[in-house]
Amino acid sequence: MILLKIILITGFALILFQDIKERQVYWFLFPLVALISGILFYNSTILELFIINVLVNLAMVVFLLTIVYSYSIFKLKTSPKNVFGLGDALLFIGLAFSFASISYIVIFVFSLIFSLLLHLLLKQKNKVTTIPLAGYMSLFFILVYVSNWTGITTNLYSI
Repeated sequence: MILLKIILITGFALILFQDIKERQVYWFLFPLVALISGILFYNSTILELFIINVLVNLAMVVFLLTIVYSYSIFKLKTSPKNVFGLGDALLFIGLAFSFASISYIVIFVFSLIFSLLLHLLLKQKNKVTTIPLAGYMSLFFILVYVSNWTGITTNLYSI
């Protein structure tokens, strides 16, 4: 189990590094994160709850991506590619396998807030115009997982 945790943190760290440096991430990192985080979640719950939670989480991601897609087309009048990266969407989908639905929603929202605050803090120094959302969210999820594994937070897989 420790090997899976190390690989998961390494996967998140590679997403962070690549997204910040190049604004491109190797595609295989997203299924790797989904698979390992799904295994960790599956090992802490029963099959029926795992399936229900993953389906609810995926439905939320599809809803969110539909809103972003519609907003970019109808309100911003631009291509969704200019608003939202494919890596961001793949990370959203990959993280849907990670947690119980309520935990997922709370952690997901806070990861978006964390990403916004981090970008606003770093934007003044770097004059960056695009947000490496998948990278910033990966950093947040590293912190979440490590705090859970070290006992700082309670069980992420319940509720």
